[in-house]
Amino acid sequence: MILDFGFVTNLISYYVNNFVYICVMKTTLEIIKGIHPGKIVERELLKKNINKRQFAIAIGEHPQTLGAIIKGNRRMNVELSLKIEEKLQLEEGFLMTLQVFYDLKQAKKINQLKPDISKLRKGLFWDTTFDKIDWQQMKVAVIKRVFSRGTEEEKEEITRFYGKDIVEKIKLIKHQL
Repeated sequence: MILDFGFVTNLISYYVNNFVYICVMKTTLEIIKGIHPGKIVERELLKKNINKRQFAIAIGEHPQTLGAIIKGNRRMNVELSLKIEEKLQLEEGFLMTLQVFYDLKQAKKINQLKPDISKLRKGLFWDTTFDKIDWQQMKVAVIKRVFSRGTEEEKEEITRFYGKDIVEKIKLIKHQL
């Protein structure tokens, strides 16, 4: 059997190039995930020197809609992402992937702003509207309240949420008063 080295070389080159492309794409996605897809659209329009208003009209969208997406005030939807990706020659699904990563980042940010309220009794905060507590701004009052009237589970949750160092500092302030 005679082996065609030209064919083998081309085949190896093809797989190496695709592997490098996949690795580069993953790295690029890792770098930009969490960024609103509107920022990427804006960058691409600037790179290609395309007017936002004219681009919006060219893809059959209202300029205000595109403007809101670019500013990050509106979510990207599938239909619009496909139009934009086609016009800007981006990989299909790229913008929606970014939107999902952005949504995940926002959801995590919201969850990080408050403790696991299922572990706290609303009655512990009888003098305020429980659902409207600003957990960051009111942390001194929250920690004092929980450590003076809370259960062990509530104390553990507040310690987990704020961190042991902050809780200890605030507890010291309480004792110094």
